[in-house]
Amino acid sequence: MNSVMITGCSSGFGHAIACAFLDRGWRVIATMRTPRADLFPASENLLVLPLDVTDEDSIGRAVAAAGQIDVLVNNAGIGWLNALEGTSDDVIRTIFETNTFGTMAMTREVLAQFRAQGSGVVINVSSSTALAPMDLLSVYGASKAAVNHFTETLALELAPFGIRARLVVPGHAPETPFGTTAKLRIKDAGGFPEAYQDHVTKVFTKLEQSSDGLMTTVEDVVDAVWQAASDPDSPIRILAGADTKAIVG
Repeated sequence: MNSVMITGCSSGFGHAIACAFLDRGWRVIATMRTPRADLFPASENLLVLPLDVTDEDSIGRAVAAAGQIDVLVNNAGIGWLNALEGTSDDVIRTIFETNTFGTMAMTREVLAQFRAQGSGVVINVSSSTALAPMDLLSVYGASKAAVNHFTETLALELAPFGIRARLVVPGHAPETPFGTTAKLRIKDAGGFPEAYQDHVTKVFTKLEQSSDGLMTTVEDVVDAVWQAASDPDSPIRILAGADTKAIVG
């Protein structure tokens, strides 16, 4: 039985990916900061573990407890939308610690096992903002752009060992709580700088008027992750969502 370890499974993409792999008969190691098995259907193939991707000891304990891992899905991430002047050093470090450094640390932790197996897949969930810059997303986009380059270069580095690295790139997904939690985080940090209020209003108005109804669904991301996990011939970069595909053209 194949095993997949997924980070950030309490909601959104991570939760949906875990449930989809369970439905397809995989052993699923679902991780989150505060483990809650009640979020998932009861299954003997499910293992729920605590994991903080910004904590080296937590990463080590979770990977050791997981046992056999065939696929790692680095999904855990935090959102942020604000001007650089409204983004403190602490916020910048927090975003990169989770979105970028956490992805790198999780990947490094499983590589010895993958090399010993002579196989394994690392799937990193990025964002369309890393492909097409969007206003007020300079910090968040930078954290995801780093993941893009990391993954695409890692694919070359790991290929001699029979290990695949894949990048799943979703767009805007209103179904998930990602945007809501980002807004709360921004409010807690003091909101948008006063000098940028008019610009922020124009940006949000433009986004609402130019969306054309294109968006990313949870199913789009689940399908992309499944392709990355199950198809050895999948491209390194897999676009998820009509909006992402429209951006790239």
